[in-house]
Amino acid sequence: MLKEQEEKDNEASQGFFGRRKNVWTVAKNAVEKAMCYAYRDRKVNKRNFRALWIQRINAGARLEGMSYSQFMGKVKANGIELNRKVLADLAMNHPEAFKAVLKKVK
Repeated sequence: MLKEQEEKDNEASQGFFGRRKNVWTVAKNAVEKAMCYAYRDRKVNKRNFRALWIQRINAGARLEGMSYSQFMGKVKANGIELNRKVLADLAMNHPEAFKAVLKKVK
């Protein structure tokens, strides 16, 4: 059991620098810490993408004279079930389609 865990940590520490890759106790601690950072930053990544999508939707809506909060309120009120990711993609890459959504909610 201990040998299996040691092999798993050894594999996970490949690519680390110095003693962090080959001294068992140092590598174990480094892998443990890396796993904590990976868990935490998966959530931070989601947070950052949501903020980016909101900025893009806001920029697209303001070109048509509407704020983000007004736009999202009207989207929900009109029953348009497009999420922020899709709306942000429309605002960035397909502005004519985004304008069509804006006209529908006005």
